[in-house]
Amino acid sequence: MRKVGVVGVGCSKFGNREVTLQELAFEAVYEALNDAGLTQEEIELSVVGCVGTRTYEFMPAVPVNEYCGFVGKGPIRVEAACATGSAAIYTAYTSIASGIVDLAIAIGVEKMTEVDTATSNAVGGRAGNYLWEFHQYGTTFPAYYAMHASAHMAKFGTTEEQMALVAVKAHRNAAKNPKAHFQKEVTVETVLKSRYIAYPLKLFDCSPISDGSAAAILASEEKIRELNLDAVWIEGVGYSSDTSNMTRRENFVGLKASVQASRMAYKMAKIEDPIKQLDIATVHDCFTIAEIMAYEDLGFCRKGEGGKFAERGESDFGGKIPVNTFGGLKAKGHPLAATGIAMIYEVTKQLREEAGALQVDLKNYRGLTHNVGGTGHFAWVFILKR
Repeated sequence: MRKVGVVGVGCSKFGNREVTLQELAFEAVYEALNDAGLTQEEIELSVVGCVGTRTYEFMPAVPVNEYCGFVGKGPIRVEAACATGSAAIYTAYTSIASGIVDLAIAIGVEKMTEVDTATSNAVGGRAGNYLWEFHQYGTTFPAYYAMHASAHMAKFGTTEEQMALVAVKAHRNAAKNPKAHFQKEVTVETVLKSRYIAYPLKLFDCSPISDGSAAAILASEEKIRELNLDAVWIEGVGYSSDTSNMTRRENFVGLKASVQASRMAYKMAKIEDPIKQLDIATVHDCFTIAEIMAYEDLGFCRKGEGGKFAERGESDFGGKIPVNTFGGLKAKGHPLAATGIAMIYEVTKQLREEAGALQVDLKNYRGLTHNVGGTGHFAWVFILKR
């Protein structure tokens, strides 16, 4: 396999955006092309990630490709629920690593606000096992992750206050990120006093419904040298999946797919101790309990200690490993297909030391992205190095 690097990244403003899907995608594509110093003509393959369940375009790849200037470059459309962005990155990565193309762009775009909240929750609830769980019981994603939170609290003593601290950190970081959906800090008291959505998860434990896009341009080592491009290298790739039916899971205190994906990525990147060998991580914090479980599943702390890890500030600036420095899904926003690529954007910016007020201290020049689809139905982990 050939070495592959990220040579250009772009990200739109997340939030309730009064633009078309195509215009939204172009915001990220335009930034990524300028970042890499490339033109549309030089791109050989376009991979469009779009879940598309809340938008008016049922087949979004073609109009997005046309508007962004990539006619004739594919397109490939991928979908893996909330991990769609990582699936797009993986598709572009493997196309280059295998020698089929030298330059590819991964685009993730979503217009989530085209439907009301109730409809959005109902559509999201179908992402697990429709006939058994949603059709029979009406389970939505806040309810799924509430099951995880309740199980974690019962087994390990995790508290609502510890989950609230995850939200406070996310909002504090997002307040310094001009592209974030929420740019206002909150207090633990504000989080704890917000209304319950699905016990024990409250309003401020949940990520928002956001529009947004992100794009990343990947290139082969040969092309990077030929064009003298600045690259952040993809050093490790891991992926896994789990059962669609939650009743077939071993337990609800973690995500098996995350554990397996991280081990695969760590092995490829020769990571033995992620805390010592990584400078930054982005994890899939669609709900605050998801970030706490991610600490454990990714090996940042032992199982059951995720709540205390957050409480001690180990995932904050100055802690053992800064997590979700741009605000995470929780406060930056979660336009499904854009999320995984926005993580690549964030880690790339950090490793280039272009994160401004949110810049972390670098020792290893290595970072991690962790992107989950559904309730652990899919998981991708990437290790990046500069």
